[in-house]
Amino acid sequence: MFDTDSPNTAAAAAATHDRRRRRSEDPITALHYQLSFARAEADLEALVLVDDSGCLVAGAGAWPLCEELAAYAPLLAYPSAIQNDSVGSSLAAMARETEIRTMLIDGVEAMICGRGKSATRGASIARAAAGCRRILGGAEA
Repeated sequence: MFDTDSPNTAAAAAATHDRRRRRSEDPITALHYQLSFARAEADLEALVLVDDSGCLVAGAGAWPLCEELAAYAPLLAYPSAIQNDSVGSSLAAMARETEIRTMLIDGVEAMICGRGKSATRGASIARAAAGCRRILGGAEA
């Protein structure tokens, strides 16, 4: 029998319910683990967390594709900002295989953007967004 009042028993019980297999105290490494898990879960080519200017914060996948998604994420999130027809047609092609979500993290807009044809990508990206907010200590948008 377990002593349910024991702190060690409570910690052991909590540990058995923790789904995370890899952890890090470093936020950038933790973000990478979060994005890598979601990328694998949804079979995505790449998944990135970017700021509102398109600067890559963290990513999972081939680095050139992560950089490309990061650069285009603000335009994918706000297509009305596109003022160039050739950029617009490139984005239209990219948008078919891309999903983007905007969120606030400590009052700053960020975006999580994933590329892949998976039918489950939306749910995985939503979970990744929640994980990124948790890691960075931000509030939900």
